Amino acid sequence: MYVLIAGGGRTGSTLALTLHDQKHEVRLLEHRSEVLAHIHRDLPTEVIYEGNATDPRTLELAGVARAKVLVASMANDAENLSLCFIARERFRVPRTIATINDPRNAWLFDRKFHVDVALNQADILASLIEQEMSLGDMMTLLKLRRGSYSLVSETLLQGARAVGLTIKDLPLPRSSVICAILRRNDVVIPRGDVRLEAGDDVLALVDEASAPELAALFGPPAPPASER
Repeated sequence: MYVLIAGGGRTGSTLALTLHDQKHEVRLLEHRSEVLAHIHRDLPTEVIYEGNATDPRTLELAGVARAKVLVASMANDAENLSLCFIARERFRVPRTIATINDPRNAWLFDRKFHVDVALNQADILASLIEQEMSLGDMMTLLKLRRGSYSLVSETLLQGARAVGLTIKDLPLPRSSVICAILRRNDVVIPRGDVRLEAGDDVLALVDEASAPELAALFGPPAPPASER
């Protein structure tokens, strides 16, 4: 997959290196001499394209027309917006991703400017904090479908509601499924007649809305009222 990244700052250069190591075809556009001097030490020469990403001619020479994804990661939000707009309107790039430098500008990063995914660090951190607080001891291992679904893991403690129940009798939330059970040194396939035990590590797939309900099912029992 060919990915074109605009902006050689820490985010852009790290992303370029990661994608290159994953064997994707990547070009990183940057025109600032001081930044170029730095990224030439960290990235292979063939990954770096020297030029201003806001110049349509530079985009053409960098092969934007065949890019599957364009990442706008420049230091100026207005430039990131305009780049996504040009990439879609003029060059028909199918996927655009933009970083937001100033959270106050987040409302601008939507489909009007052809931004498919907007990365706002403030929103991401707030969402992660809220989720971790609502899930208790249940750990999120992987995000899927733009964060709508999560692969989660929890070790069942004695007294958890799920302990002692068979898979078929578990009151699972509607949008959740148990993927595997790790029991001591074995992987247990979660068939309907399998009974959950204390100490089981349960892997499950769940959507965002159902995650707190699943956490309550797998989590430790609530303390007695006298201890609260």
